[in-house]
Amino acid sequence: MNTYAARRAALMAQMRAKGGGVAVIPTAPEVMRNRDADYPYRHDSYFYYLSGFTEPEAVIVLVAGEKDQSILFCREKNLEREIWDGYRYGPEAAREAFGFDAAYPVSALDTEMPKLMANAPAMFYSLGSDGKLDGQVQQWLQAVRMQARAGVTAPTSVHDVRVLLDDMRLIKDADEIGIMKKAAAISAEAHQRAMQLSRPGLREYHLEAELLHEFRRNGSQFPAYGSIVATGANACVLHYRASDAELKDGDLVLIDAGCELDSYASDITRTFPANGKFSAPQQELYELVLAAQEAAVAVTKPGMRFMDGHDAAVKVLAQGMLDTGLLDRNKVGSLEDVIAKNAYSQFYMHRTGHWLGMDVHDVGEYRDPPAPDGSKPWRTLQPGMVLTIEPGIYVRPDPAVPEKYWNIGIRIEDDALVTASGCELITAAAPKTVAEIEAVMKR
Repeated sequence: MNTYAARRAALMAQMRAKGGGVAVIPTAPEVMRNRDADYPYRHDSYFYYLSGFTEPEAVIVLVAGEKDQSILFCREKNLEREIWDGYRYGPEAAREAFGFDAAYPVSALDTEMPKLMANAPAMFYSLGSDGKLDGQVQQWLQAVRMQARAGVTAPTSVHDVRVLLDDMRLIKDADEIGIMKKAAAISAEAHQRAMQLSRPGLREYHLEAELLHEFRRNGSQFPAYGSIVATGANACVLHYRASDAELKDGDLVLIDAGCELDSYASDITRTFPANGKFSAPQQELYELVLAAQEAAVAVTKPGMRFMDGHDAAVKVLAQGMLDTGLLDRNKVGSLEDVIAKNAYSQFYMHRTGHWLGMDVHDVGEYRDPPAPDGSKPWRTLQPGMVLTIEPGIYVRPDPAVPEKYWNIGIRIEDDALVTASGCELITAAAPKTVAEIEAVMKR
């Protein structure tokens, strides 16, 4: 049984545990960019996770009951369209290549689905995720209900199939981990290239181009997200997009960028001086953020909670804000007061990490199921989970803040694989310490 067939079998086992039924998982639609040009196509992650199939206009249907069945609906062979758009598997070749029990043309959905849903106790479907398909599902249900006099029953409940898949996707298997490590290595090399080629006078888009060059040169199909290349004050804008600002002598450059490889994302942030040498205030804040990340890494291990890393990073950052004068002790009080009042959020306003996988902000609940008392504690980390660890500090001009820190924006982000005994930073090859960065840029 191949990886994708095994995942389908695991999902159907969960469906049977809930009484059985029919699951419907569509891929993503093609989207027009303008006039007759499409955006580059990217399949839906849930669909790909269960199939490995990358063509548009496709739907997976799983029937869980006395006899499980996995079915693929996809485009028919069309030699004329293949001349223009490339190879299509067609149902029969796709069934054999991707291990489905059966395959039909996608045009047959409206004919086949009422048959598959007849007498099924439940549907496993994500309502609201696809308006067009929602309408088709309603039509299929109505077609089954019309057979009531013949003793045919329609599904009486609907479960969100994505909830079941989210927990499956949260724990990565060996194949997934292998791909993610390759993606991390490519992205680390791209960050190093950007550091080596950086110099005052370049524009942000020059460094973005170097990142994209390295991604594609090493086999990555896409950036995992829109690359952030931000120099000077732009680094204090959390979701800034690479633009045309000039790298200036004495400014820092923050790059948040990662590639996607075989449908899996990487996510790295590094901050470095445009001229290759940190100033004293820049180094002071940089080493504070680095210490915060090290504190978060130390508590990222099985049995710890998802938020423990954030809490550890906040404690280091808040103390550093008091020590540097970013926060005035006379106004904000003690370290405990700073944390209790969220006073640190003036300079650090985001969480320290997120799940990572097929999507850069990957699926999976951040809290465990409710406890007997009704509380929902933060999720317990387990081996095979992958998350980012990304503390930062962002200082906008403010008369209450020492001027030497103005317009300094720093974030350090790595991808952490939770292991049996701790965590492995799979992006560690990207230079990170002050000494490493200055040595790379000097070369």
